Amino acid sequence: MIVKTDSQSQQRTPRGKLDARVLIIEGRYYEEIGDLLLQHAIAALDARGVSYEHIVVPGALEIPQVLIQAANWGLLARDAPNRFDGVVALGCVIRGETSHYDIVCNNANHWMMETAARHATPVGNAILTVDTMEQALARANGGKGADAANACMQLIEIGHAFESRRAGAV
Repeated sequence: MIVKTDSQSQQRTPRGKLDARVLIIEGRYYEEIGDLLLQHAIAALDARGVSYEHIVVPGALEIPQVLIQAANWGLLARDAPNRFDGVVALGCVIRGETSHYDIVCNNANHWMMETAARHATPVGNAILTVDTMEQALARANGGKGADAANACMQLIEIGHAFESRRAGAV
């Protein structure tokens, strides 16, 4: 949401339909968590009229790999005819007895954000990093998928506002 400030007042842009296309990348290692995250993410996108495509990968570590592939194939470029305006990442990593948790969490998030920054791509991140299945279920039921979709849409709106500003319309 864009906030315009002048000496008189502060206004917020209304939250209506958003003309955008989003790529949902779901790491589906924990199916029950994935179902909940996806359900909430889709509900948030549908509420704003945003179209989406859904890709399933085995786990969280594969999410940035798909994002990088989309970028390398030009599907995140501003001038691409079938481009994605943003990405919603869904997944879950539950701490275990080894350091695998730290490796997956750090690498998945690092490479996802590195790619998002390099390609100026809005990314909403709902890769849950938790200690227990109970924590994962609470966060997934608590709407973290919707939070990620809403974050992505807000970043898309900011990008549209910058694009309009650059084109001369304020």
